[in-house]
Amino acid sequence: MTHDIHVIGGGLAGSEAAWQLAEAGHKVRLSEMRGSGENTPAHHTDHLAELVCSNSFRSDDAESNAVGLIHQEMRALGSLILTQGDRHKVPAGSALAVDRDGFSAGVTAALNAHPNITIVRERIDTLPQGPAIIATGPLTAPGLSEAIAGETGKDALAFFDAIAPIVHRDTIDMDKAWFQSRWNKGDGTDYINCPLTREQYDAFVEGLLAGEKSVPREWENVPYFEGCMPIEVMAERGRETLRFGPMKGVGLDQPGTASDKHPQGRWPYACVQLRQDNAAGTLWNIVGFQTKLKHAEQVRLFRTIPGLEKAEFARLGGLHRNTFLRSPELLDPELRLKSRPNVRFAGQITGCEGYVESAAIGLLAGRFAAAELAGGSMAPPPVETALGALLNHITGAAVAETYQPMNVNFGLFPPIEGRTKKADRKKMYTDRARAALAGWLTA
Repeated sequence: MTHDIHVIGGGLAGSEAAWQLAEAGHKVRLSEMRGSGENTPAHHTDHLAELVCSNSFRSDDAESNAVGLIHQEMRALGSLILTQGDRHKVPAGSALAVDRDGFSAGVTAALNAHPNITIVRERIDTLPQGPAIIATGPLTAPGLSEAIAGETGKDALAFFDAIAPIVHRDTIDMDKAWFQSRWNKGDGTDYINCPLTREQYDAFVEGLLAGEKSVPREWENVPYFEGCMPIEVMAERGRETLRFGPMKGVGLDQPGTASDKHPQGRWPYACVQLRQDNAAGTLWNIVGFQTKLKHAEQVRLFRTIPGLEKAEFARLGGLHRNTFLRSPELLDPELRLKSRPNVRFAGQITGCEGYVESAAIGLLAGRFAAAELAGGSMAPPPVETALGALLNHITGAAVAETYQPMNVNFGLFPPIEGRTKKADRKKMYTDRARAALAGWLTA
């Protein structure tokens, strides 16, 4: 089949962009190098939209959370990623987490079955001459990276993404661990909790700091993204850092510690949480435990955590190199490369951070391109919406010189005018966003 547009990259952004274009009636060539004999340091399969880190799409609360709001907006626009996410969800309290294998298999099947999409397993090393969307993510192949750098005249920025370990559920000692969501959110039992005493926590931090770590090559020695910080890097910032981060015990009532003063039980000094990673509930990932420890060190140290003494790991943590554009100065408001407007960029390569944000920018790139191919144009979503706020940040609102990957958050939205109570502000943001989206969709 001849194609109207070439989408390069079969991750979440490329899959979403291809779907939006195909649904609009355009013929799409979707190129993905995995499956052609090529792979990346982070991927394990050739499925499209493979989740290489967490299995969580984060909060699904559309009333008081910017991530939940962008979920809602994407559902309203027919998002393939959210459709499959909802279809393959697993318990995670107020968050949307998915069975990673079922999710990526569902996305792959949907794209394979669409009559307007041809999936080609191939590596692309040059910038296309015709209409295209580049959504190659943070692991863009060297040839295409060089072509992009040659066109933009800018050096690619880079950071590390650290991958959290996954544990087999039947190797967790539930005599020491217990089920509970923090503050009993969701159904109250969506996480497994492993408590640590002060002595155990201190020993863990000391072991973390002393443990042998993977040493990056000189060309990979770049800053970490704050939202995906390795636990040993956090520990280097101070002894208490982990206890007020991924190992906080706040809101968790430890069984066997009830008293008159604490009838529900005391909070542990520190706590490691695990979240369900697949629909069968056989795999659980250690929340916030991205790490660059060597694998043998990970096994040794993580087995000092109460409840994980005999843990077997389906996957250990690791690192991979991420690259992204200085998008605020290189891309126009419709995600086109200013120096070559036939090419759009989408996903993490634009400098957004997170599965949902990547898919959201893929959705917008697909819709912008679909409108252009039809001989028209699409107005960007209002900046009062989550989609519009994220797009605006990427394409101009952020300071180019200090541009870093960013999750969607209310700090990207225009402020609420007038004096408001802090407790009401998030709801005001989401109410305003829904009204703005409705107006945009009917304009």
